[in-house]
Amino acid sequence: MSKTLRVLTAIAAAAAGLAVSGTAHAAVEYGAHFHGQEFSGGNWGGYVSFGSFTTATASWTEPSVSCTSTNDLFAPWVGIDGDGSSTVEQTGVETDCSSGHPVYSAWYEMYPAAPVYYSVSVSAGDHITATVTRTATNTYRLDLSDTTKGWSKSTTKSLTSKHASAEAIIESPTDSYPSISGGIKFTGVKFNGTNLASTSPSGLNADDKGRYTWTPGAIGSDGQSFTMTRH
Repeated sequence: MSKTLRVLTAIAAAAAGLAVSGTAHAAVEYGAHFHGQEFSGGNWGGYVSFGSFTTATASWTEPSVSCTSTNDLFAPWVGIDGDGSSTVEQTGVETDCSSGHPVYSAWYEMYPAAPVYYSVSVSAGDHITATVTRTATNTYRLDLSDTTKGWSKSTTKSLTSKHASAEAIIESPTDSYPSISGGIKFTGVKFNGTNLASTSPSGLNADDKGRYTWTPGAIGSDGQSFTMTRH
């Protein structure tokens, strides 16, 4: 599927899912990243490093948001592949405003398959750690934990993939972000156990309906942290 067709399909599916379900689980897919015409990352924002990585890990504090539209939907996540490939192995936390207020859901996705949601509680202010590990040629373990709530989830899945990249990302399949207080700070970002700054990362700006851009700040002096803020 072309990048243009993919985004149109995702947005149409999102609209349908939001209108019908009104739940936290809108009928959208995260996954392969397309480049926008005005924004370097299109529907992705964060840092990506290219190469055959076997692990990607990062932590963040789930942000407090204000819904500006029932179309607002986004997720911070960590993954392998997706930039320069048609598959992504990823896990994170989704914030969905389709009900008129933010609803947080933990998930993983082996794109192009649909997201799978965990039956666990997530709230603003929770400390989240996400790790994706390639344990064999096409086998992945996806680990997600909430140290505030005290839960952790681990899932192992297989997917034929290209081993193209690793990333720490925020993404809105609907191109519509809520208002996020203080932005989103990723910490402890490592690929193959190496600090983000030492993996030749590329920064990506995310599109917010063409009105704003979400930009990754400079990588911190620890080599492992950065903050996404709207401009």
